[in-house]
Amino acid sequence: MELSLFLSMLGFLWVAAITPGPNNMLLTASGANFGFLRTIPLLIGIMIGMQVMLLMVAFGIGGLILLYPSLHLILKIAGSLYLLWLAWKIASAEYEKLETDAVTEKQMPFWQGGLLQLINPKAWLMALGAVASFSLAGSEYLHSVVAISIGMFMVNVVSGVIWMGFGSLIGRLLRSPRAWKIFNLAMGLLTAACVLLIWR
Repeated sequence: MELSLFLSMLGFLWVAAITPGPNNMLLTASGANFGFLRTIPLLIGIMIGMQVMLLMVAFGIGGLILLYPSLHLILKIAGSLYLLWLAWKIASAEYEKLETDAVTEKQMPFWQGGLLQLINPKAWLMALGAVASFSLAGSEYLHSVVAISIGMFMVNVVSGVIWMGFGSLIGRLLRSPRAWKIFNLAMGLLTAACVLLIWR
């Protein structure tokens, strides 16, 4: 893949990765509630889920979604229900003083970040758009998919760290249970609002 095409692809992926969406709302909420370091497993889960989904798109399943619109509808419904469940979990989370060395069972597990990608329409559209727009035909196809995968990894790390850092900073500024409740309610509502983006 030529450098100019790779940089153009990075621009596309960056816009898709940094804009508010389910992943970024979860990373922000987790960073605020559990701290930066304890949110890293969630980020890793999200990144692995994105890579799996990209490979699924690049090697066939994305074509099925385009061929059978009913699969896309099922994906949207499942994604919406999952996001609403996550929004409720975030909004109803109990106040907990931020202790970055403490272990808590309430933080979002690694696998949940990966699972979200498989039913996250924004992530599917990101992968479909990247493969459709930036993959190369013929013998260069596999190399271009690897380049897209590397690009997606790069932008997801940077945008994820930014949103986690933002959440962690907020977590240090919020000192009272009331402030936490308001923040978690706001993050829950923002996560639920992502459902509207799915259906527009």
